[in-house]
Amino acid sequence: MAASVSLAPCVLIAPDKFKGSLTADEVARALERGLLEGAPHARVSRLALADGGEGSVAAACAGQFGAEKVTVTGPTGQPVTAPVAVRGRTVLIEAAAVCGLGALPGGVKAPLTATSRGIGQAVRYALAGGADTIVLALGGVATTDGGAGLLQSLGAVPARADGTPIGPGGRGLADLHTIDLAEARTALAGVDLVLATDVDNPLLGPTGTAAVYGPQKGATEDDVRELDAALGTFVRRLEAAGATDAARLARTAGAGAAGGLGYAGMLLGGRVCSGADYFLTLLGADELLAGADFVVTGEGSLDEQTLSGKLPIALARRARRQGVAAHAVAGRCTLPPERTAAHFRSVQALTDLTDQDCANDSALSARLLAQCGRNLADRWIGGRTDEAARSV
Repeated sequence: MAASVSLAPCVLIAPDKFKGSLTADEVARALERGLLEGAPHARVSRLALADGGEGSVAAACAGQFGAEKVTVTGPTGQPVTAPVAVRGRTVLIEAAAVCGLGALPGGVKAPLTATSRGIGQAVRYALAGGADTIVLALGGVATTDGGAGLLQSLGAVPARADGTPIGPGGRGLADLHTIDLAEARTALAGVDLVLATDVDNPLLGPTGTAAVYGPQKGATEDDVRELDAALGTFVRRLEAAGATDAARLARTAGAGAAGGLGYAGMLLGGRVCSGADYFLTLLGADELLAGADFVVTGEGSLDEQTLSGKLPIALARRARRQGVAAHAVAGRCTLPPERTAAHFRSVQALTDLTDQDCANDSALSARLLAQCGRNLADRWIGGRTDEAARSV
């Protein structure tokens, strides 16, 4: 263990958001409030985390980035003002803030026509400011256009057989006849393009972006088939235009991230990295763990996707390397204890504390999280002998 638990134990609270209910910072504050009620002598550090989805800019700004605003095209063509995070010549763009579900006017989904053009415009903003590293935080988008909108904003020209521009979104790709990536690739020459995601889906097929994530964006079964076929056309037209790596990249893990933005980023020479690990490193999680007696993490749902390496697991692995016990709190947990025991000393789920639906009730979620914090204090801090504490 990094440090033995003493009369003033050090606790690191480092959760992801509870989607639809609380931000990562709100989760951390609620847990802290309850833990300090149960153990007022504890020393608590808070670290609001993100893994590439919503909240990524806020997490970066907690790690010495500054926030700037950029006005770009939203997912259905309307102007959107989104924050980007800037530190020196590194710019982080949160896809969810530009073309996410939350950016849809009136919340009306547009699974076939939502566009990623605003991402390309945000990239141009970063390039104009002299960025040599651009991080695309990929997650939470309303689009399934294979990143064609991004490419278009950077100078690619996707056209129909008659030379007219294709329509927006994944549906427009069905009409694609020619596309030239030269200008888009030139725009990013010499730039380190980082694709931060914890999605390992390919672009196409039953585990591809349309099939797995399209329904979350409002796609019907027929829409999913249409989008997957259109994305297949996109790949074939890219190959015909000289992008000899188009088919291989479409099969690569992460190509299906953010409606195919991962694929477009790969076509431009981007490199995929774990969103969870990127932000844990960015925010100095290892240094904070070195001074902690235990860590509390969590997210809205602990499930099979969590075990694939999402943020709570990534943090628990780092904690284990330093001998620090990890505890998890979640809105719900669909995993049996034997699946979580390898990673977490304890797991609490809000659904075990109430019969009410707290998924969209931020006030109730905060109260229950405070209760979880008190439970942690009572079980793992309060009333223990020094010898018992050292054995954690």
